[in-house]
Amino acid sequence: MPIRIENRTCFFKVNDEGREYSLPAAEVTVSTDVPRAMSYVDVGAERVYITEQEADALTVAGATDGRQHKKVTTPDSAI
Repeated sequence: MPIRIENRTCFFKVNDEGREYSLPAAEVTVSTDVPRAMSYVDVGAERVYITEQEADALTVAGATDGRQHKKVTTPDSAI
């Protein structure tokens, strides 16, 4: 997992050396990269791709849920 959450503070692993960046959950927005069909968080100048489980955990901790969920009624839906 590239993220961990402690006391509503989110820690994001931003590189392979283990460097972490922290933000209060209230300052985090979970977004969707539509072409990749993946959720991500922008952390500083880095885009950190996360699982849906991690995205849900962030929103429970207080992050803004800015994801675009596709629906069956949408013509370009992959569902």
